[in-house]
Amino acid sequence: MTDSTAAGEGSEGGTAAAAPGEVQRRGFLRRAAAGIGGTVAAAGLVGADRRAIGAPAGQAGNTATAMPFHGAHQAGVLPAPQRSTAYVSFDVTAGGRAELAELLRTVTDRARSLVRGGTPPPAGITAPPTDSGILGPQVPAGSLSVTAAVGASLFDDRFGLAGRRPRRLTTMKPFPDDDLDGDWCHGDLSLQFCADSQDRVLHALRDIARHTRGGLQVRWRIDGFTSPPRPSGTPRNLMGFKDGTANPDVRDAREMDRLVWVRAHSGEPAWATGGSYQVVRLIRMLVEFWDRVSITEQERMFGRNRETGAPLDGNREGDMPHYAQDPKGDVIPLDSHIRAANPRTPGAEEQRLLRRAYNYDRGTDTNGNLDMGLLFCCYQQDLARQFETVQKRLAGEPLVDYVSPFGGGYFFALPGVRNSADWLGRTLLAPAEV
Repeated sequence: MTDSTAAGEGSEGGTAAAAPGEVQRRGFLRRAAAGIGGTVAAAGLVGADRRAIGAPAGQAGNTATAMPFHGAHQAGVLPAPQRSTAYVSFDVTAGGRAELAELLRTVTDRARSLVRGGTPPPAGITAPPTDSGILGPQVPAGSLSVTAAVGASLFDDRFGLAGRRPRRLTTMKPFPDDDLDGDWCHGDLSLQFCADSQDRVLHALRDIARHTRGGLQVRWRIDGFTSPPRPSGTPRNLMGFKDGTANPDVRDAREMDRLVWVRAHSGEPAWATGGSYQVVRLIRMLVEFWDRVSITEQERMFGRNRETGAPLDGNREGDMPHYAQDPKGDVIPLDSHIRAANPRTPGAEEQRLLRRAYNYDRGTDTNGNLDMGLLFCCYQQDLARQFETVQKRLAGEPLVDYVSPFGGGYFFALPGVRNSADWLGRTLLAPAEV
């Protein structure tokens, strides 16, 4: 948890006639429109409202700078965790490859519009509003990111994609200390919404859910949050310890190419270049038991000082632990979390991963126990070399008595959207490798 945890194409609306292929691609959107009322099409939600939201950001006091949307990589991968997130895993219900392509175009168009912000287009007199309105009359630009990833199940025989599955993408198998619930695992497609406020996350989720009805069905969803650093440094998890210390430096492009991004000529399908393997782990923390453990024992389990985040042989959060000077684990126990997660041996450098964790709180369970924990997310170039190697080292660590992983999955974060004509998954669905 501290150093690592196992824990636009087509018609834009109007009266222009669509080509036969376009009619097929838009079939699921028409069914979606029928499901929320015939007036939706008149309001332009299946067409005109798939464009950018309207007036550019910066009007009526909207002065925030939008997070970049176009690029070789999705913009939501590298930034530090924001205040609020929703991670949603979907089953794809679109019928066939053409509808899947239209679905991904729609997700792209809506995400691009939401990130840019602006004024929603007006609705007809009897039509439903073109926007939920929970952010007011203008959608603000700013912190929103939407990160799309695909699961191994998308590469079955429904869409003819079996030969294009990322080489290392499988379903996540249980690890020795897991208690996985199938209702909270896996999925065809995942979207992670991150922003500086919960209402902005919920606004984006509702917008994309509305526009993809008939093509996506929620499989599972969990909301998360981060707290401000207290007093400084890395935010804390719900066990009270700093979470995310010793992450790779996202400003170092060479390090990101080495650890996070899939590169060309790496043995992966050519379309996957610029993507990244994403691991999601839903980890319940048994906080009512944890809160009865002495601070000394808590710190020895983590290998860090709870107040400062420093390794037990250091003074500051950023200090490097000196394992070679403590070969028997007298100061930092050999089975402590940080020592198992990253033993600082020569080979361990290539096993590092980029952690992007959030806290979650689901209230109480049926027995009245507090239900809270960690929405752990990480990105890496190779699941086996990085996450799975680290996870195997963590098996049996003392912390397993106080955490219970119950869900999540393996996904592949799609390459970025390079320009306004591009869309998420375009290269995946292209007739030939591009």
